[in-house]
Amino acid sequence: MTLLSDTQKKYLRSLGHDLKPVLMVGGNGITPALLREAEITLDSHELIKVRLRVGDRDARDTAIAAIVDATGATLVQRIGHVALLYRRHPEQPGIILPSG
Repeated sequence: MTLLSDTQKKYLRSLGHDLKPVLMVGGNGITPALLREAEITLDSHELIKVRLRVGDRDARDTAIAAIVDATGATLVQRIGHVALLYRRHPEQPGIILPSG
């Protein structure tokens, strides 16, 4: 997991504003297939939105934490049922973060 400064989070939030959720967490919760898809999607996009249709706030927080832990991504923002996750591509980063 990458520690991001407030400036970097603000920049990523601005990039993520118009993104549509690419992962949907439903009634089955966090499955191995969902985690594989999260890995693939983070590798190709670096910044993704995840929509969570699971239980209450605690259940959503637990699901987000499971995805973050399994993928090494960083939670940039969570609003309601949608989380914005970032993971820099190790070899060919497509998003250049501002310093700070």
